Amino acid sequence: MPEDLGHVRQMWHLLEPLHAVLYYAPEAFEEAAALGYRTDERWPSYFAWRAAPLGPATAGQVTSAFYSFSPEMVARYVPDAWRAATPDAVLAARLRAVDRTYRAVLGDAADSAELAEAAVLTRRAAEAAEPAGRPLAAGNAALPWPDAPHLVLWQAATILREHRGDGHLAALLTAGLDPVEALVSFAGVGAAPVKVFESRGWSAAQWDAARTRLVGRGLLDEHGVATAAGRELRSGVERRTDELAAAPWAALGAEGGARLAELLGTYWVAMLGTGLLPGENTLGIGKV
Repeated sequence: MPEDLGHVRQMWHLLEPLHAVLYYAPEAFEEAAALGYRTDERWPSYFAWRAAPLGPATAGQVTSAFYSFSPEMVARYVPDAWRAATPDAVLAARLRAVDRTYRAVLGDAADSAELAEAAVLTRRAAEAAEPAGRPLAAGNAALPWPDAPHLVLWQAATILREHRGDGHLAALLTAGLDPVEALVSFAGVGAAPVKVFESRGWSAAQWDAARTRLVGRGLLDEHGVATAAGRELRSGVERRTDELAAAPWAALGAEGGARLAELLGTYWVAMLGTGLLPGENTLGIGKV
């Protein structure tokens, strides 16, 4: 009987908003503006915040690590990101942004014993995440741990999030899905409307060409909807992603994982309650 990996996916769902709020919070845009980044759209700071652990990475390196963004889109923001500020300056501002955001959203709970306990458990899981072959997880894992528990929680959530994401890319590659095909096939199973995936910068011609390739492989019908084979392939990708993300949670143990899930619920609700995070996203959370 296949292993039940529901707890692995549950922890991802609980931690993702705690990580992703950085990309939408007004406090983060203020810190980005202070560094010299444009804030009329979120992408200049997004690429800086997320890629900074890699050092002054080239556009090609970021395209490879992020996978689903078109090379043309990445090239609009990288390496210009490092002309505005050094990666070290970005990392320092990133922690300031998280500190301000968490304190604004959580209030006194940011200094609570419960959050400190959640930080200890999440860090334990993050330190069990194997970084080999996972560039974004490795970059974040190599950073020094901050002192404040709420910053430890965010950094640990980020390591685990990128560890899972790096594994997801391996699953996509194994399934024979290139970056744009990965998005087209995900839209095909109803993870999110096609329009949501336009944020990754692929042209209509590139999207249509990928859809044609997937139709030729019997994974989509002529309307772009996944066939039975397409759904089976995507289900396999998601299961393999869960399998590759399971080790940190096995290290935490069933009791530790259950306690962490209990603790995180309050902060998950608080982050979603801000209204900052999009209801539909390219991760398909809540859909698959």
